[in-house]
Amino acid sequence: MPPTTSAPVTAPSRFSDVKGWFWPVDQLLFDWFLTRQDRAPRQSGDLLELGAYLGKSAIFIGTYLRPGEEFTVCDLFDSPAPDDPNSAEMDRSYATLTRRAFEANYLAFHERLPTVVQAPTSVIATRLTPGSCRFIHVDASHLYEHVHGDIEAAKELSAPDAIVAFDDFRAEHCPGVAAAVWGAVATTELKLICITGTKAYGTWGDPEPARAELLEWLTSRTDLWHGVEEVAGAPLIRISGKKAQAPTPPPPLRPEPRDPGPTGPTGQAPAPAPRGLLSRAFGRGR
Repeated sequence: MPPTTSAPVTAPSRFSDVKGWFWPVDQLLFDWFLTRQDRAPRQSGDLLELGAYLGKSAIFIGTYLRPGEEFTVCDLFDSPAPDDPNSAEMDRSYATLTRRAFEANYLAFHERLPTVVQAPTSVIATRLTPGSCRFIHVDASHLYEHVHGDIEAAKELSAPDAIVAFDDFRAEHCPGVAAAVWGAVATTELKLICITGTKAYGTWGDPEPARAELLEWLTSRTDLWHGVEEVAGAPLIRISGKKAQAPTPPPPLRPEPRDPGPTGPTGQAPAPAPRGLLSRAFGRGR
């Protein structure tokens, strides 16, 4: 069903005003992995987020979009959930989530919306081309069956050596996420590169180059602690970011908030903004 238009949506005036759980340590790692994909040999592919809430991580990811690429966001937003357990989860954790709120937040920092798929994440593998995505953020349902399906879709959509970030893989209230992620390590050849307090980062490609470069980068960071352990026969980098200094947050594009207006439930949003729109805000200068 289309989002309601009965109430105005106020856009945030600062990145910190966008509600969500996207901590500085993970902002640093998103920046590191996505920036690394620009280095030679440059990694091609699109960007994908499964589960957007109010757009905090999507706003961040959208900054790294390059010309000719597509950024897709898939979320139920305010559509009915496909089953009773998922509906209960939505009512409990995401009662304030609407597509209009997401779009207002995103448009406060970017000229154009990503492609928005307002539907269960189970449809995403049918909407995108296999092997087309270089970076995927999995942050939708916490229920094992749904996360398992999201991981299968992520594997199908991953380009060679794509990075996939999994949220809430170790939270006590999300045991289904942990079971699905570690199950994928055991059965699908997913290789985890590193973990933080909330996210796991891995690939179905070769993890060694990224792991070696990440360890070198971590030695230069005085605000991050890291250690390495052997897990499931491979080294795993553990990162603690209690003192992490996040990249400079993006400023809003306009002083006045904008209402995104009505949109269809699953239609294509306008084309993404050209990459580099906020690069100076993050200090990358590319």
